[in-house]
Amino acid sequence: MTEPPAARVESITVGGHHQRWRELGFTVGNDGLVPMLFTSLRIVDGEPGIRGWTLSGLDPAIDEIDGLATSVVEAPPPVIAQHANGAVELDHLVVLTGSLERTCGAIADATGAPLKRVRDVGETRQGFHRIGRGGLIVEVVERGEVGDDPASFWGLVVNVSDLDGAVELAGPELVGLAKDAVQLGRRIATVRTEAGLGLPVAMMSVPGRP
Repeated sequence: MTEPPAARVESITVGGHHQRWRELGFTVGNDGLVPMLFTSLRIVDGEPGIRGWTLSGLDPAIDEIDGLATSVVEAPPPVIAQHANGAVELDHLVVLTGSLERTCGAIADATGAPLKRVRDVGETRQGFHRIGRGGLIVEVVERGEVGDDPASFWGLVVNVSDLDGAVELAGPELVGLAKDAVQLGRRIATVRTEAGLGLPVAMMSVPGRP
């Protein structure tokens, strides 16, 4: 029996300005790297939004997964950084699609990460993958208005060690008040449009710490 790929999401590339992320308490290197456990961010100049993701453990010939721009690299050595907002890791990445079956099937085929569960919320369907042991959760959201277009990256959620501290550090102009999350026992705070990131971002308390 063939072993599935030992895939891991090494980084997510996001367009925008380094200073916008620094104002929220993230440590951004001169090269744009925002180091975190398992999956880091890389901020590049230009149009805001998620540009693509970089994975290890895949066929080097892969350059997209159902329309999601994909780069394949050898697993790099870990990079450690302290963030003023207590950022620890990315909790999950949100992908939009018009077909849950098509996109989740493509992710599973490319990465070996099976579809763990499907959740229905009104007319919206959500599918969940975890890429790599203890790695990034990919939340695939099916919306009818997307139609037959390829899947696209939408937003992301960062786990922070002290959510109230992160909200206070950024201030109410940049981050909304913390509220209960869908995940039992956890809370979440949404980064406001005024922060200028140009994509949906939220901060969430780490598991086991409200």
